[in-house]
Amino acid sequence: MEKLLGKTGAGARWLLEWTRSIVVALFVWFLLSTFLLQAFHITSGSMERTALVGDFLFVNKLLYGAEVPLVRTHLPSIREPGHDEVVVITSPIEDLVLLKRIVGLPGDTIAMSDGRLVRNGHVIREPYITLHTDAPRLDSATREQMRTWQSPHLVSPPASSYHPDSRTWGPLVVPSGSLFALGDNRDDSFDSRYYGFIPRENLRGAPLFIYYSYDPSSWHALPFLTAIRWNRLLTRPFRAP
Repeated sequence: MEKLLGKTGAGARWLLEWTRSIVVALFVWFLLSTFLLQAFHITSGSMERTALVGDFLFVNKLLYGAEVPLVRTHLPSIREPGHDEVVVITSPIEDLVLLKRIVGLPGDTIAMSDGRLVRNGHVIREPYITLHTDAPRLDSATREQMRTWQSPHLVSPPASSYHPDSRTWGPLVVPSGSLFALGDNRDDSFDSRYYGFIPRENLRGAPLFIYYSYDPSSWHALPFLTAIRWNRLLTRPFRAP
């Protein structure tokens, strides 16, 4: 009986230690994923060539101030975002997390003329963007949506004669506490041109590096094992030149 009780006690201690280890590991994982690092999976082509469908990357959540769960506040940021940085944001119109490039900061005057980005009167060199041979044709409802939200922020021309499209719009002034972000694959990106400015608090973090990548369009069996993009592993294609 004493031997049996001894074995039972040892088993209980082992179970307690095992449970404690699991709880500590989960707690550490929760802290890391909430305030420091988070994994992100690219599922759309809006940032090609910078980020490809099938890329998996880590996001630095601490840089711009991680959100504290439940209380709707943020930790202090290490620094503010800069021009042409690639960031992870929460969409202002739907429950989606997006990867975009910041092209406008508070106080900037931004515009686009025939696909060329103009910021504060200067044409911006953007070697990372992709444009189709022909500009996409927007339906009348989409163009009206663009005109409606952009008109109050116009510098010129008068709102009554303003008819923006995907490659020509503005100039607009970015208001305080807001950002203007575009996808690098300009003709296949749903971004600030269509839904407006992004509140600063929607900024989730900055991508660090690609830790895994595969081609999901591959016809090979098990493409996540047989179609690995080895040349993209541990790379950082997000830095603006």
